[in-house]
Amino acid sequence: MGRERAKRRMSGARRVTGVLDIGTSKIACLIAALEPSGVRVLGVGHQRAEGVKGGVVIDLDLAEQAARAAVAEAERMAGIELSEVHVAVSCGRLRSHNFSARADIASGVVGEADIRRLMTAGQAYVEKGGRTLVHMNEVALRLDGTPGSRDPRGMAARELGFDLHAVTADEAPLRNLLMAVGRCYLEVASHRPTPYASALAVATEDERRLGVTVVDIGAGTTSLAMFAEDRFLYACAAPMGGTQITFDIARALHTPLAEAERIKVLYGTVVCAPSDEHDAFAYPPAGDDDGILFHMTKAELAEVVRPRVTAIGHYIRQRLEESEMTAYAGRSLVITGGTSQLTGLAEFMTAELGRPVRVSGPQALQGLPPALSSAAFSTVVGLVVAETQEETGRRIYRSRDAAETESYLKRVGSWLREGF
Repeated sequence: MGRERAKRRMSGARRVTGVLDIGTSKIACLIAALEPSGVRVLGVGHQRAEGVKGGVVIDLDLAEQAARAAVAEAERMAGIELSEVHVAVSCGRLRSHNFSARADIASGVVGEADIRRLMTAGQAYVEKGGRTLVHMNEVALRLDGTPGSRDPRGMAARELGFDLHAVTADEAPLRNLLMAVGRCYLEVASHRPTPYASALAVATEDERRLGVTVVDIGAGTTSLAMFAEDRFLYACAAPMGGTQITFDIARALHTPLAEAERIKVLYGTVVCAPSDEHDAFAYPPAGDDDGILFHMTKAELAEVVRPRVTAIGHYIRQRLEESEMTAYAGRSLVITGGTSQLTGLAEFMTAELGRPVRVSGPQALQGLPPALSSAAFSTVVGLVVAETQEETGRRIYRSRDAAETESYLKRVGSWLREGF
């Protein structure tokens, strides 16, 4: 029997989708059934990431092997063989562009071709200097200068105008990410910015409507997404995260990286309680096989962890101050990602950023194992959530039946063929 398509109609009311997040510390794959009653996770696979640094694929062979293993694990659990996946993108120095575009309507009635022509112009506008479009959505539309309905097709107008938000990335890192997926014999059904997916997983619909900033602090990247009026307004990402904290601990304590990661997870904190001055833990030094153990208090460890977390806080504050969209997104801030589990992070960031902060994991999905319901898996869960919701704004080249025509993804196929 040939390979089954993951995103296909199983019946009139059920389809199956596969999603893949290639991160710095882990690679995760989910296979889910999208049903009228909700989402049901059919298969889960996750592996330790190899060949990835700061969200960027630096070794195609290693990244391919880890991705293959994660996908195969999910396929075995689901009893389904994937042929395509939706992929998260955090590499390539993600950058937001907010701009307006308009087009004359020769026929006097807005059609699909008019929208496609306008979106093509928007894509050409943002794809400059080696940048490649990752995502584009509508923020607002106007018919003859007057705010219009969410879907203008079939409406009478002489001019159609869009306020658009686009996210671009450097071409080479994105190409390497998609090639790693293609080498697993998987087509890229779509790619979505990591901060966008994480925000859909952890921010409520009310928060996205009223205005919210979601910060995903992962192992190798920290990313931001802003929403207002349920529209995606801003995204950025930087190569900083929990892995750097682990290295800081390993260097300061002169202990192996695996031990430093264990110490970070079990004892890492940025806000100390009085008892932390006396609460000590033991650890082995690097390169010593004599069974000697050193000791450190949680308060002393906090002094090692805090500078790196402060640097992440400074990056977040700088992005909030520089972005014009901050005024629309409001003061609400949600932090997710594996590094968000550091003790005292919400309290520390509230003081650092001067705004209310909450730490959150992804929304619950039926069939999702408890171990994957943590904040470390927000992005991959968000990729599934994105498939269940009406698009937050208009995606590029998205028609009524969600079929994509002449889209950027066709170029991905050319990239992959060139890569073999």
